[in-house]
Amino acid sequence: MNRIEERFARLRQEGKKGFIVYIGAGDPNLAMTRQLALAFDKIGVDVLELGVPFSDPLADGLVNQLAAQRGLQSGTTPANVLETVAAIRKDSQIPLVLYIYFNLIHRCGLESFIKKAANAGVDGLLVLDLPPEEGEAYEALMKQADLCNIYLVAPTTPEARMAAIVKRGRGFIYYVSREGVTGMQSIVADSIAERAGRIRAHTELPVAVGFGISTAEQASIVARSADAVVVGSAIVNQIAEHGREPTLVAKITEFVKLLIIGVKNS
Repeated sequence: MNRIEERFARLRQEGKKGFIVYIGAGDPNLAMTRQLALAFDKIGVDVLELGVPFSDPLADGLVNQLAAQRGLQSGTTPANVLETVAAIRKDSQIPLVLYIYFNLIHRCGLESFIKKAANAGVDGLLVLDLPPEEGEAYEALMKQADLCNIYLVAPTTPEARMAAIVKRGRGFIYYVSREGVTGMQSIVADSIAERAGRIRAHTELPVAVGFGISTAEQASIVARSADAVVVGSAIVNQIAEHGREPTLVAKITEFVKLLIIGVKNS
């Protein structure tokens, strides 16, 4: 059982909800990415998603697009993201997911990248633009490496396709709570409870809900229907605002603590 599965098994046993953070790797630089990861572990983040910078991040809204741009400008590559994961592993066992576009994996070589990711200490991959129907070779290699292949389900996913997708996933199912790209929203979708229930009818995997969750209050509302809550853009926006300040880690940590309280006390 890898770290993601272990964490969700523990949360289930304790009757608690999970909290997942997304940040762009290399934003503002990889040294800071490592520091943030270690800080998140200490305050109780359950899973950390690291966005691997890509020049054409089609699933991402402006906030995360700009984070990817800053990551590229800081010299971040898939190879040195894996080096950073290995550096994090010297001091932390926080479950780590790479949020990545398939072109970056393909360029490295599918088998080679998965092996390198596992050796570095990655626990799962969320490949944004790989349809599950085309994932047979990918899934076989992921299973061999004991990595979780995490799939997305959208509000528009038909029931039959949803059932097929969730049967192929491992670790957790990421439910995209609204149509469109990532980004902060003023309200959460009112269909989350119903859609999460429909997903659970087809799988025992935890359902993590993300896209558009921006505040502790919203996180608390979503946590009532989800097994875990994912917050990305709101945190990335804080990094953008405070990225050049020496107190960046402290400021981001305080912001994330409020979100964790919202989730854990829901």
